[in-house]
Amino acid sequence: MGYEDSVPPSEDESRTPSGGPAPRSAMRCVRLLLGCTSAAELLGTVLAEGPGWITGEGSALYLLDSAGMLRLTASHGLPAWAHERYSTVDPKSDLPAAMALKLGRPYLLSPEHTSVDYPNRNAGMGTGMVAVVTLPMAVDGMPVGVLALALAHRGTVPRRDLDVLETIAEACGHRLHHLLDHSDVRPPREAAAPESDAALAHPLLSLAVRAAGHGAFERDLVTGESYWDAAAFRVAGRPATPDGSAPELERIVHPEDLPDVQAALAEALASGGHYRIGYRVLRHGGGVARVEESGEVMLDVHGRPVRIAGLLSDANRRRTPEFPEAAEAPEASAAGARTALLLSLTRALSRAVTVRDVTATVTDVVRPAFGAAGIVLDLVDEGRLLPVSHTVYGGPRRAELTRLADLSEGMMQHSLARSAPLFSEPGRTARRGDALAPAAWAVLPLVASGRQVGSCLITFATERAFSREDRTLYSAFAGILAQSLERARLYDTHHHRASELQRAMLPRTLPRLPGVASAARYLPSTEGMQIGGDWYDLLRLPDGRIGLVIGDVQGHNAEATAVMGQLRSGLRAYATDGHDPAATLARTSRLLAELDTELFATCLYLTLDPADGSLTAARAGHPAPVRITVDAAAVELDLPGGPPLGVDPGQPYPLAVDRLEGGETLLVYTDGLVEDREEDYDESVQRMLGGLELWARQAGPGRIGPEPALERLADLLTLNVTERRSRPDDVALLLLHRMSPVP
Repeated sequence: MGYEDSVPPSEDESRTPSGGPAPRSAMRCVRLLLGCTSAAELLGTVLAEGPGWITGEGSALYLLDSAGMLRLTASHGLPAWAHERYSTVDPKSDLPAAMALKLGRPYLLSPEHTSVDYPNRNAGMGTGMVAVVTLPMAVDGMPVGVLALALAHRGTVPRRDLDVLETIAEACGHRLHHLLDHSDVRPPREAAAPESDAALAHPLLSLAVRAAGHGAFERDLVTGESYWDAAAFRVAGRPATPDGSAPELERIVHPEDLPDVQAALAEALASGGHYRIGYRVLRHGGGVARVEESGEVMLDVHGRPVRIAGLLSDANRRRTPEFPEAAEAPEASAAGARTALLLSLTRALSRAVTVRDVTATVTDVVRPAFGAAGIVLDLVDEGRLLPVSHTVYGGPRRAELTRLADLSEGMMQHSLARSAPLFSEPGRTARRGDALAPAAWAVLPLVASGRQVGSCLITFATERAFSREDRTLYSAFAGILAQSLERARLYDTHHHRASELQRAMLPRTLPRLPGVASAARYLPSTEGMQIGGDWYDLLRLPDGRIGLVIGDVQGHNAEATAVMGQLRSGLRAYATDGHDPAATLARTSRLLAELDTELFATCLYLTLDPADGSLTAARAGHPAPVRITVDAAAVELDLPGGPPLGVDPGQPYPLAVDRLEGGETLLVYTDGLVEDREEDYDESVQRMLGGLELWARQAGPGRIGPEPALERLADLLTLNVTERRSRPDDVALLLLHRMSPVP
C-alpha cells in the first residue's frame, strides 16, 4: 500500500507545557496504546511514539482470524509484493511472524535475512530493511497476533531494547484483546436491525461511540475506501450497505454544500489533526438532513495523511455553543465555496518544494478533496509526456492505475496539444466491458507562463455531469498545479546541479592499490541546499604507503563545498610531499585559517603500509576510525586528537602509531552516518559497532575482504540512513581492508 495506518497522539498528549513536542518514552507510548481504538491506531502509535530506533518502514500487525491464520490487519511501508504474498501467514510455517508465535518470544531477522526472499535465499527479493523483529502478542498465554517492526539496529538488539519491544507488544496484545472482546457487543436496539451486523463488521470502525448514539465513519485515504456504521447510515437517512461501505460524498452532500465540504477537507488534509464541519445530506427517498461531521486526519510517520476517522451526528438535535454555525449560520454561496476550495489547494501546493512534494500533495490532499478515484500526472520531458512518479497513484490499485496511465496517454497528449481540458459526459463514457475504465474523468492540460508543463488525468468511480462551474474550477486548478510543478522543477534542477557539483569534487572511483580492497559511499543531505562539505580520499603515496582521508566541513551550502575542494587539494599536496599525518593536518589547518571563511572542518588522516600493516594517524576533531578484526570484533581505534581544522592553526596534532593485521578492515566515516536527532550519539555509535560485529560473524573468517563483500557492507551501513524521514547531514564513509598475506 506504500504508506498507511499511522496515527499521531492527541493534541494535548503530543505537546509539552512549553508548546514543544513531548519527548518519546516507552511508558508514555504504552499509556497511549491503552487508549487506542483499532489495530491501525495501535501500529501508528507505536511508530509515532515508540523509541526513535523503530524506523516504521516495513512494519505490520497481524491478528489471528477465526480460521487460526495470521491475517495482515495494519501495515506501514510494506511493498506491494509483500502485501500480496504475506497478507495471510500460516502459524505452522517458517515465516518470521509464525516463528515468533511458535517460540513465544521475539524473533529477530538480521540485515542478511531481510535482504533476501526469507526463508528462501533468492537475493534481491527481500525488503532490504536493516533489521526486523517479530513479537508475539498474547494475553494469559492465549495468542492474539504478531507485531512486526523494522529497526534501525545494524546488528544485535541490546537486551534493554528487547525489553521495551516486549512491553510494547504486550500492551498492544492486551488492548486488542479488549477491543475484540467488546466488538461483538451490540446495543439491544441495534440487534434487530438486519443491516447492523454487516455494517458494524468492519474491524477499523470506532468501538467507543455506539453508546452515544452517534454514527462512526472511517476513510482510508490510501485505498479510497470509506466505511460507516449502522448509526451513521441512520443519521444520514440512507440505507446501510451490506459491507458497511459508505456512499461517496458527491452522491449524498447537497450540491450547494459540496464545495464547502471539499474546501474544509482540503484544509484538514493539508495540516492534519482535528476538524469539524456542518453540511446538508440528501436523504434516501427525498428531503435533506443537516449533519455535523467531527473527525481527525491521521498522519503517518512522514507527516502524510493516511486515514480520517470521526463521528456523524444530527445537527438539528445537537447544537452546541462551540459550533452553532452548523445549524444557525447562512450558507456560503457556491461561488465563494469554490473560491475557498481553490485557496485551500493553492496553500497546500505552495508548501510543496520539490516535484515529489507536489505529487504527494496531489495524492494526499487534491485526490480526496475532489473525491477522485485516482490521479495520473505526466510531465513534458523533451517533447514527450512521461509519468512523474508512481507515488501519485497510491493504494493497492497502483498496477491498474499504471495501466490506466498507459491507456490514457493519447487522450492526455490530445488535451495538451489543444491546450483545452477534456471532460467525460454521462452516457458517452462507454466502458465496453473494461472494468478499469473510469466512470467519469477530466483531463487537464498544464500550462505555465505559456509553456506546456504536463497533463493531469483525474478519474472518478461514478458517473457525473461536469457543470460549467465545475469545469471552471478544474481549469483554475490546472493553472495552479502547472505553476507549482514549474516552480518545483526549477528547484529540483538547481539542487541536482548542486549535488552533481558536490559529487564532481569527490573521487569518481577509488584507485586499485596492491594489498588492499576498498569501498566508499557518499549521500547528500536532504535538507537545506542538499550539498555539504563531506569528503574522502584514497591516496597512493610515493613510499608505497596508502593514505586514507575523511573530512567534514561545517555547513551545507556552496561555500562549504568550495572550502572542501580547497582542503582536499591542499591535504593531498601535503600528503604526497611526504609529510606524516600530524604534520599534514597542521599545515591543512593553517591553510583553512588563511582562507576567507569562518568555517572549520573535522578531518582524519592515516597512512597504511600494506606490506607490514603499520599505521600512522592523526585526528582533528573527527570520529575515530573503527577496526573490524578477524575474530569479528568492531572497536574504535584509540587515537588522541586535536581541535578541528582552522580553529587553532598553531596547535600541533599528536601522531598515533598502530597496526592493521592481515584480514582486518578499517571504517572511517563522517558523523552523518550515525547521528540521529532522536538518539544519543554514543548510543548510535554503539549500535553501529554491534551491526559491524554481526556482519563480520556472518561473513566468516577471511571472507570480508573481497571487494563485493566490502560493497555489500557499505550498502548496509548506509541503508538505515537512506530510510530516515530526513537526512539533515551529508554522509561519507570509506572502508579499507588489508589482504591476508599469501602463505
